[in-house]
Amino acid sequence: MLDRNICPALVSGFERLSAWADLLDQINVFPVADSDTGRNLVISLSPLRRLSDNPEKMIQKILFSACGNSGNIAAHFFSGFLTLQSPGDLFYAAKLGKEYAWKSIANPKSGTILNVFDVLADFSPSDFSLDQKQLFKIIDQLADTVWNTAEMIPELKAAGVVDSGALGMFIFFEGFFNGLMENQHRFIPVTERFKSKLTVSDTFKSKQAMGYCVDMVIVPDKNGRKMVNQLADYGENMVASKDNDFVKIHIHTRNKDGLKNMVGSIGRLVDWSEEDIGQQVESFGLLKIERPVHIMTDASGSLTRNDSKDFQITLLDSYIMTGKKCCPETLMDASGIYSALKNGEKVTTSQASVFERHQHYRSVLSRYDRVLYLCTGSVYTGNYDAARAWKKANDPDDRFTVIDTGAASGRLAAMVLATARYAENSGDHQSVIDYARSAVENAHEYIFLDRLQYLAAGGRLSKSSAFIGDMLHVKPIISPQATGAKKVGTAGNAKAQIRFAMEKLSRFYEKKKFLFIIVEYSDNRQWVEDCVKRKIQHIYPLTEIILQPLSLTSGVHMGPGTWAVAFMTENKK
Repeated sequence: MLDRNICPALVSGFERLSAWADLLDQINVFPVADSDTGRNLVISLSPLRRLSDNPEKMIQKILFSACGNSGNIAAHFFSGFLTLQSPGDLFYAAKLGKEYAWKSIANPKSGTILNVFDVLADFSPSDFSLDQKQLFKIIDQLADTVWNTAEMIPELKAAGVVDSGALGMFIFFEGFFNGLMENQHRFIPVTERFKSKLTVSDTFKSKQAMGYCVDMVIVPDKNGRKMVNQLADYGENMVASKDNDFVKIHIHTRNKDGLKNMVGSIGRLVDWSEEDIGQQVESFGLLKIERPVHIMTDASGSLTRNDSKDFQITLLDSYIMTGKKCCPETLMDASGIYSALKNGEKVTTSQASVFERHQHYRSVLSRYDRVLYLCTGSVYTGNYDAARAWKKANDPDDRFTVIDTGAASGRLAAMVLATARYAENSGDHQSVIDYARSAVENAHEYIFLDRLQYLAAGGRLSKSSAFIGDMLHVKPIISPQATGAKKVGTAGNAKAQIRFAMEKLSRFYEKKKFLFIIVEYSDNRQWVEDCVKRKIQHIYPLTEIILQPLSLTSGVHMGPGTWAVAFMTENKK
């Protein structure tokens, strides 16, 4: 059982890492420039946010959640580190974690995340006392180690940055040690510690890359267990771990079909995920558009991580929790969540902690001159109040503007996308802020539910009302407003839903012009694209129609089969 001081410290480490993850993605140039180190570390270590009394189960969850090169290496370190039961075990746990991390890699290299683990393991047992002076000394030495990685690997030296995986682990352990000292606010900003080593040089050219980043879980047969290491012949950067009957493998390969056939010959494939490395590298280092103000918003608006990259927006995630997993909503597999809901499994949502939200605010303000936070409506979450309170205490120069949009899901997305586009052509931060305030009045949304049972499961509707409504085939239509989600109609079937949407669009179009229309889907993308988007496109052929997934926070509460139409209007000229 983990000591009561260890659990909150591990959570603090994870939450600090989560707040700086997008910076890690921006400087991720080694082993390939695929901009996913921060994402992979957050996905891999997200089980730490729901610590249990059973370290063995937690270790297994982390190993199975692990993805990407850095995520898998970190998972192996924590499979040793989580054997600690009290602060007095830190030295021995760090040494065991270091050993597991090095052994997991087919071709380990210095100048990476491994160096952070080496330094932790080199301290003596007495160094890991809860003495503040000594723990700050450990943090400073870890920072020096990260700084030195910029000169140890040719790609990092050419890019002029530190290793993103090493930086991620430094950020984690800075949060962890501050958590042990119950002093979660004494942080030297990451941008101050590493200064010029956090921006990729304009002269850096990422190497072209082909192939796939594969994560898989296999159950080898009796003879196959001896042949697992031969999988390294099918690619590079292989990281492997064995846990009881399972083997978890991460590898970069150009021959995924041959790799899959080899896996089939040595055992049973339990899980397989792949990402095209070439596509990720191709998008690395795309021209960044200078804006007078950086835009931040909540992921509960129907925005994706690709949107955040394309429009250079910072997204603040809520968390989705199932019996097996807890993960930021934009990193969760939506299809798996909707399947779980259909199967009657319990799926819940939760806000990021106040500490994590504060870390996000510090992260963006340390990297951008001005920040505009378009916040989910205060009637839906406490994010607005938290941001305003933090601003009052920490923003004497008034660089952080917080707007209560009164919106969520697609209506929030419409405001954010419109403001981001406006900011691309504006040289004045105040004009962008004024535009955002006006966008609150010009964004609208209608959400069409298929079943009422999911609102009832979340406590937003009585179960008896949901039962009667579903029996009578009453499908409510709601619109997110500043005062809450307002019921604006009902429909008996999908055709009636579409008819309602078209009537509303027509009424707005009589007086206003559509800037764009967002069509949102849950687990019904094909139907929404074929039946809803196509119909809208036919009637409004000159209007931009955007197909977008419904925010997963909204999807959990509203359930499978939900879809929505959001739109941004402007005065006709």
